[in-house]
Amino acid sequence: MQTKNAVMLGVGAAALWMAMKPENKAKLTEMATQVKEKVMSSKTDVVPVQKAGNPDPMDVEDNKMVSEGAMYGVNYYNENLQDQR
Repeated sequence: MQTKNAVMLGVGAAALWMAMKPENKAKLTEMATQVKEKVMSSKTDVVPVQKAGNPDPMDVEDNKMVSEGAMYGVNYYNENLQDQR
């Protein structure tokens, strides 16, 4: 995370230094537009989920995990209720 911040700080400082000259402002604006277009075009709205909404009844480990998750709230409530008595 610190490396990313340092890189962003360096890019910002370089952009500020370049923008001090009027002839570089147009180049800088064009470069920023190109970077923005590349970043925005690389994002996809597709989530790579293979099994969502289609559980396999023969996948014992997956079914066990789901049943444990479904019982978590019930067990938590029962344990807290018993502690209060």
